[in-house]
Amino acid sequence: MIKDNQTVLGEDILNEIIENAKDFFRTEIVPNHIKKTEECRDLKVFRLNPFLDKYKASFITGNVEARSIAKALVYPRVIGTSINTIFGNKLQKFCSEVLEGFASTTSGIDIEFIDKLDGRRKYCQVKAGTNTINADDVETIINHFAGVKNLARTNNLNIGINDLIVGVFYGYSNELSGHYKRLQREHPVYVGAEFWHRLTGHIDFYKRITDAIGDVATETDGTELVEEIIDSLAKQIEESFIN
Repeated sequence: MIKDNQTVLGEDILNEIIENAKDFFRTEIVPNHIKKTEECRDLKVFRLNPFLDKYKASFITGNVEARSIAKALVYPRVIGTSINTIFGNKLQKFCSEVLEGFASTTSGIDIEFIDKLDGRRKYCQVKAGTNTINADDVETIINHFAGVKNLARTNNLNIGINDLIVGVFYGYSNELSGHYKRLQREHPVYVGAEFWHRLTGHIDFYKRITDAIGDVATETDGTELVEEIIDSLAKQIEESFIN
């Protein structure tokens, strides 16, 4: 079990986080990705755009055959919106299972940890990537942090504005959306390597954990499934879209 009172986390704890992350991807991300991919078998799940679908097919394959149109529909869904949405939806569970030793009991806070760079306890909301919040999310986060500040005053806790943070799992600070930049005016937003460095005390941990997830990726080969779905869609397109 993680004990967050060390200057840096030891190798045993780092390995525990990495193995938990790998197991999480095997049991939560991969099966759900396969399920979402299976849903692409039905042409009805796509909102066909007869003005653009042939163009997109030609752009990526050089022709407007039914199979090319199917590829233009499936590829963005399977390797873009689908997997990104799954990861975002599973983020809270990732925190509770992979980062269980940092779990927070404070309302509106995902994890708490001793910042390994400044030694202060941080109250952290976690987000997936640099473009994964909207205007309403900004207000929600600010309100959650205001609640923590009020609680701190009531209970005489030493919580400063810079101790209420947003941790972004991946990306770079120069990629932050305008919504994050607005949030930064009031609270720190730590992104990718810096977030994981502050959490663990190891400057290279971001690379280690993303490489570990990459190892899980090599265990999964969805080429046959994707090709089968493209073939099925192509037949449906020939029947209802080409003619």
